[in-house]
Amino acid sequence: MIQRQRIPFILMAVITLIGALWTGLVRVGWSLPGAATAPLNAHGPLMVAGFLGTVIGLERAVALDRKWAYSAPLLSGLGGLASLLVPTSVLGPVLLSSGAAAFLVVMLALSRRQVGPIMLIMCIGAVCLLVGNLGLVAGWPIYSLVGWWAAYPVLTILAERLELSRFVKISGGAFALLYGAIALALAGLVVGMSRPEIGVRMVAVAYLLMAFWFLRHDIARRRISQPGLPRFVAVGLLVGYVWLIVSAGTHLWVGAVTGGYAYDAINHSLFLGFVFSMIFVHAPIIFPSITGLDIPFRNVFYVHLGLLHISLLWRIAGDAWLWLPWRQWGALLNAIAIVLFFLATALTAVGAKVRAARGKAASA
Repeated sequence: MIQRQRIPFILMAVITLIGALWTGLVRVGWSLPGAATAPLNAHGPLMVAGFLGTVIGLERAVALDRKWAYSAPLLSGLGGLASLLVPTSVLGPVLLSSGAAAFLVVMLALSRRQVGPIMLIMCIGAVCLLVGNLGLVAGWPIYSLVGWWAAYPVLTILAERLELSRFVKISGGAFALLYGAIALALAGLVVGMSRPEIGVRMVAVAYLLMAFWFLRHDIARRRISQPGLPRFVAVGLLVGYVWLIVSAGTHLWVGAVTGGYAYDAINHSLFLGFVFSMIFVHAPIIFPSITGLDIPFRNVFYVHLGLLHISLLWRIAGDAWLWLPWRQWGALLNAIAIVLFFLATALTAVGAKVRAARGKAASA
């Protein structure tokens, strides 16, 4: 599949993300165009099952290099659009679930090429996405699905970081601790279906163990002293692990919550502070394989990364002190940081392409 044919997938992902940002801002109280009819319950599904499902699904389809593999991002993208345009219909959840099922098949096919714990962890993450999406079809409340959806990017990201651990000397006992934490998280998700107070705390302990494990063993600790892209990635990674600790620690403290300020702090510390921080810093590495465009590192990338974390800190402070204006402004600045990220990435890619074309013309 040539890169031009990937444009529809990217457009679906961007539209779904915009919808997720729009519904998220309306949820915290911003009066935006169309706010009266905004599908507020679609915020989480749009962000995780729609946007992340499409982007990660496209990345894996490119890696597998089989035409049928593109059914995963296609169905996830269509599911995101349907969830945004016809939120009262079951069409969106059904398409998202179909996309997750196709994604799991893609991951199983990839695991046959690379046998080992890394692909197994990624496959488990795909299963978690599928369970969450099927729960959406079944009509389960959103708060009961968030744990399954969160496990999808958490396990995917940690598996990708674990792949780089081959460059670091790590003992067998340390690996056993990490695999035990993953098993504890999965057990917690299952237990949480009937005993949420116990289950969420099991997952919280597991995420704390994972975060501290990677703070100790991730190669980012060694690369933070290197200039350019290695330092940028390391900063985003290490701060992201701290946000995962904040999310898990808060969840361990308050237990199972279904809404309110603590719910906001737990979920956005994880999805914005951890997941989007990882997306920001890995974009120059991963996006070229998806788009076919070179994205050289620029120091200006620290602007959207810094704004993301500063605004999230502001938002979480509002959650902690129960002050809605801080929460609202923090959420708005979170959205602006994400928009700036895409603008900076796109402009950098276009600039690199123009310079390459000029260089080729000059040498001709």
